[in-house]
Amino acid sequence: MTLRIVDHAGLSDVGRQREANEDNYVLAAPVFAVADGMGGAQAGEVASQIAAAAFESADAEHGTPEQRLTRLTGDANRRIYELAQSDRSRRGMGTTLTAAFVSTDGVSLAHVGDSRAYRLRDGSLEQLTDDHSLVAELQRSGQLTAEAAESHPQRSIITRALGPEAEVEIDAHTHRARSGDVYLLCSDGLTGMISDTEVEQILRDAPSLDAAANALIRAANQQGGRDNITVVLFRLEDDGAGAAEATLAGDETIHRGVTTDDVHAAVADQERAVVAPRAPSRVAQAGSAAPTTPRRARARRAVGALAGVVVVAAVGVAAWLGARQVHFVATNDGGFVTLYRGLPYDLPFGLSLYSPIYASSVPARTIARARRDRVLDHEWRSDDDARDLVRQLEQGRLDIGGGG
Repeated sequence: MTLRIVDHAGLSDVGRQREANEDNYVLAAPVFAVADGMGGAQAGEVASQIAAAAFESADAEHGTPEQRLTRLTGDANRRIYELAQSDRSRRGMGTTLTAAFVSTDGVSLAHVGDSRAYRLRDGSLEQLTDDHSLVAELQRSGQLTAEAAESHPQRSIITRALGPEAEVEIDAHTHRARSGDVYLLCSDGLTGMISDTEVEQILRDAPSLDAAANALIRAANQQGGRDNITVVLFRLEDDGAGAAEATLAGDETIHRGVTTDDVHAAVADQERAVVAPRAPSRVAQAGSAAPTTPRRARARRAVGALAGVVVVAAVGVAAWLGARQVHFVATNDGGFVTLYRGLPYDLPFGLSLYSPIYASSVPARTIARARRDRVLDHEWRSDDDARDLVRQLEQGRLDIGGGG
């Protein structure tokens, strides 16, 4: 079995509070990268552009994927540093960089800064890189808890970047891959706005990587969009060919690789798309810490087993008939606003009177508390009314902002 890249997507957005986008990304299979510039006066944009452009000079490169990525990252660092030294207006400019190289041995990563690489495997998200930031260093040393890190006033200070120094330490490692793996590279404009749990839910629910990229950026903007937001996604699948020794299956980190073709950087803007429906197993109550089911219809204790079956059957038939016309808005397992068809009740024996027909990318906690309690109250609505409500939430035409 051999694996190949069957789909990839990339998208960058200026966010809600910045005037310019200093992020850049590379979408050139088998190489992908995200760079988040810093320095002001457009210097950050220049630094991230240089980092992305460095991957265009991969002609006739030799060595393992890790060696190639490390060499390209080091070249980018040198170019940025030399430009900063020769132009006083760009002194101190720099950029983060998280790059991936897909080979027959797995997915190799090179990483500097606080952009990140993740892998979604079997529906579970795992962070593959360590942040090079002050707060992350304090966490790793045990001096700061994860909860305290989320609100730490110095959480934006990074301890490693391309450009400020002539030499930079580069993290490089390779991970074995499996068919179905989805990899995400992103700037901290995403992870600073939404949690890993929300990222995981969006990736699991999206019908395509393009839709996932749009949904991730939309969710970050709905949380405030305080920084530029960039995401790069790619999926691996079995192509049904090759020998066993060429498989990428496995869990362990490995450190060997092969050469590939030339690398070309590409940056493209894409239209935002609407997330497609999903099918959660349960419906979450708005504002709850963990997903719960809708209000349960408590059936009275039957005198006997036969009477209970008759009651359930009668209720089921009536509910089925009514559910064809009734809709309601609630939250799914990930806490996102979701449109359901049916009645918001569960019957005995694990039977539900509802089914999801559309999951939005709006986290319930982003809706102002007073509005949230009214919107997510499981009120019975017509199809048009329910869809219009969800549409208004997605377009920001209702009171979104400040969970209260």
